[in-house]
Amino acid sequence: MIIASHPDDEVLGCGGTIKKHKKEGREVYLCIGTKAYAPDWTEEYIKEKAVETKASNDFLGFDKVFFLDFDAIKLDIAGQKKLNDSIADVVSRVKPEVMYIPFRGDINTDHRMVSLACIVAARPRPGSSVKKILAYEVPGSTELGAVPFLPNYYENIEGFIEEKKQAMAFYKSELKEYPHPRSLEGIEILAKKRGMEAGLKYAEAFMLLRQIK
Repeated sequence: MIIASHPDDEVLGCGGTIKKHKKEGREVYLCIGTKAYAPDWTEEYIKEKAVETKASNDFLGFDKVFFLDFDAIKLDIAGQKKLNDSIADVVSRVKPEVMYIPFRGDINTDHRMVSLACIVAARPRPGSSVKKILAYEVPGSTELGAVPFLPNYYENIEGFIEEKKQAMAFYKSELKEYPHPRSLEGIEILAKKRGMEAGLKYAEAFMLLRQIK
């Protein structure tokens, strides 16, 4: 199960891994925490973003997508407890064994709050389904945080880099021009960099926060 603060975080952080898991025959679920809203975003943008999100989600092949529909960049107004309860409810329904969550040291407040809510929802308890928690990076945001992202877990996505880029290409409203890290070129360059760190051609990097065997 992937928890994303905003639509496109799931692709930027885990797109190749998601396609790899689906090819392996695993069930993969997505929970998106926030949405755009007027007047901060135009009605045209909001409608187009919904179309983009569905197209990307369908391409990745999620078994189900959950939308929490909190207002983006206003999670601090909604409150941590309400966010905790909402994510915990989805986790209790899906019962995932593995959770991919935002990095808590990210510069983005929504990413930090969702990360904390995920840790609360997946805290170890008798009968808990969650056995592994991995934090992912969101280029253009994670590297700007005060806390460094130090990966200790790498997923080989050599056979899935093109599909990751295609999944992101659906998010036309979010794509940037190179040399922005959220350009298609930037995404591939980061995958190459993470791959070199692990002796691979392309990889996605994570921080393993907990594993129970």
